[in-house]
Amino acid sequence: MRRKPDFFNVSLNNILSDDQSVLDQARIRLLYYGLGIVFVALAALLSSLYFQRTPMHTAMIVTLLVSCGVFFKLLTYKPKWKFIAHALLIQATLLNLGNIYITLQDVNIITVQIVILVIIFGFYMLGRAFGAMYSVVNIMAILVFLAIRHNMPYHIGIQPEIVNESTVIITIVANFVLLLYMHSHFYTAFYNNIKELNRTTQAQRELNAELEMAIKKAEKSSQAKSEFLSTMSHEIRTPLNAIIGMTNLLLMNSPRNDQKENLEILKYSGTNLLSIVNDVLDYDKIEAGKVVFDQVNFNLAELLYSICGAQKLKAEEKGLLFKLDIDSALKDKIVFGDPTRLAQVIYNLVNNAIKFTSTGNVWVKVTCVEEKQNALTVNFMVKDTGIGINKESLDAIFEPFAQESSTTRQYGGTGLGLAIIKRLLELQGLKINVSSKVDEGSEFSFNMEIPVSVGNAKQCDVDEQAQLQNNDTLHSLRVLIAEDNLVNVMLMKKLFSKWNMEPTIAENGERAVELVQGSDFDIILMDLQMPVLNGFDAAIEIRKMHDPKKANIPIIALTASALFDIRERVFNSGMNDYVSKPFKPDELLEKINSLAAAV
Repeated sequence: MRRKPDFFNVSLNNILSDDQSVLDQARIRLLYYGLGIVFVALAALLSSLYFQRTPMHTAMIVTLLVSCGVFFKLLTYKPKWKFIAHALLIQATLLNLGNIYITLQDVNIITVQIVILVIIFGFYMLGRAFGAMYSVVNIMAILVFLAIRHNMPYHIGIQPEIVNESTVIITIVANFVLLLYMHSHFYTAFYNNIKELNRTTQAQRELNAELEMAIKKAEKSSQAKSEFLSTMSHEIRTPLNAIIGMTNLLLMNSPRNDQKENLEILKYSGTNLLSIVNDVLDYDKIEAGKVVFDQVNFNLAELLYSICGAQKLKAEEKGLLFKLDIDSALKDKIVFGDPTRLAQVIYNLVNNAIKFTSTGNVWVKVTCVEEKQNALTVNFMVKDTGIGINKESLDAIFEPFAQESSTTRQYGGTGLGLAIIKRLLELQGLKINVSSKVDEGSEFSFNMEIPVSVGNAKQCDVDEQAQLQNNDTLHSLRVLIAEDNLVNVMLMKKLFSKWNMEPTIAENGERAVELVQGSDFDIILMDLQMPVLNGFDAAIEIRKMHDPKKANIPIIALTASALFDIRERVFNSGMNDYVSKPFKPDELLEKINSLAAAV
C-alpha cells in the first residue's frame, strides 16, 4: 500500500499513484532520475572548475546544485511536476542567456545542446504550447546574438571566462546523457502507452462483443417472452371466449332464476379469470411502452354507472354499503378520451376497495373541480373502511407483485392492479394520491383534465336508438366467419342466430379466400391464428383481388393474441378493425353495424 509522502520522503513509489496517467507517471520519473543525473554532472563540473578561477561559472554551478536539491525535495514531498518543469526551463533559459551574453559571450556546442535540451524537455513535459514558447525564447536568443556579432564585434564590460578542455568534455557528455535519457525514457513511455491503449482497445472490443451478445440474448428473451405471452393468451382466451360466450347466450335465453344464478356465477368466474390474464398482459404491455390511448366520445356518468353497477352487487353480497356520488355538473357531459383505460383504473380501485373491506362502506365520489370552456378537471376518489395500509408500505403497494404472500392467499389477485393504475396514470401525466390508516381504511384519488366533446347525453341516446333500429336490418347481411376452433364456430353460429343472421363458415384462411372468390359477402370476421393460411395473409390475398367489391369487403379481425404490435399488424394487412377474444356481443355488433353502414 502506497504511503503518503512526507517531508523526509525520497521514495519514487510514494509519489506515484494509479490515478495518474501513464504519461504523467513518465514525467515524474523523468524529473526524479533526471534531477539525479544533473546533480551528479553538476558535482563533477564543480570539482573541475574548483581550481580554474572562474567565479561566474562556479557561482552558476553552485546555484544549479542547490536548485536541483530543492526541486528534488519538492518533487518527493509535493509532486507538482508542472511547477518544477517550468522552474527548470526558466533556469535553463537564464543559464543559456547568461552563457551567450555574459560568461562565454559565444555560441558553441554546449549552447546548442542546452537549447536542444530545452526544446525536448519543454515539449515532452509541458506540451506543444509551452514547449514552443520556451523553444522560441532560447532560439531567438542565439539568433539575436549571431545577428549582433555579424554586424559588429560583441563587447561588454565583463571579460568572458575560459574553461579547460576537461570541463567542456564533462558538460558535453552530461548533456548527451540527458538527451539520450529523455529520448529513451519517453520512447518507452509512449510505447507502453500505445501498448496499454491497444490492450484497452482490445478489452473494449471484447466488452462490446459481450455486450452485443448480451443485448441479442435480451432481445431473444424479450421476443420469447412476447411469443410465450401471445401463445398463452391465445390458448387461455380461446376457451374463455367459449365459456363467456356460451354463458352470455344462455343468459339471453331467459333462464329460470336458479339457472340464472348458476350462469351468473359461471360468468363471474370466467370474467374474473379473464381479468387476471388481462392484468398480466396489460402490465407487460405498459412496461414495454406499447399502450395507445384511444380518443373517442363517451358519457362520463354512464361509464361510471356501468363500472360501479356490477361492483355494487358484489359489495352488497359482502354486506357492504356501496355509494356512488357523481357531481351534478357531470351528469349530461359528453367527454373525449379513452373510456376503456379510465374504466380500468376505476374498476381496479373499486375492486380493491371491496376486496380489502370486510365490514363498513365503499364510496366512489366524482367531483368537477374546475370547468373550462373546452375541458373539465375531474377528481376521482375511491374510499373504503377496509384493512388499511402501513405508512411504511404506501410506496411499495404501487410496485408489481407487491402483495404479501399472506395477503395474496387471503384475498387473491395478481398484485398488479395498483401497479397498472399508477403506470396508466403516469403515461397520461397524472399522479395518484393515497392516504390510509391500518384497520380504518384507505382513500385513493387523482385529478384528470378531460376535454369536453361537442354534443350531449340526449344526442347519444338518439344515436343509440338509431343503432338499435339498424340491428333489424342485420339479418340481410352476408357474413363470412373464418374460424378453425369448432367450439368458437358453434358459439358464433348461436350468437348470430340471435341476431337473425346465418353466417358462412371457413375453417382456415385459404378456404376463406376461396369462398370470397366464389361468393358475395358484406363483411368478414377473420380469426388470425388458423392452419394452412393465417388471417393476416388471407386478408392480404383478399385485398389483392381484381374485383373492387371483393377487394374492399370490410374485415374485422378476431384475435386472442397479446402481442404488442397486433393492432399495427391488423391494419397493415388491410383489415378494417379488430375485436379481442373473449369479445362482448354488443361490441362485436356495434362494429359490424358501423362497417356495414359505411359500405
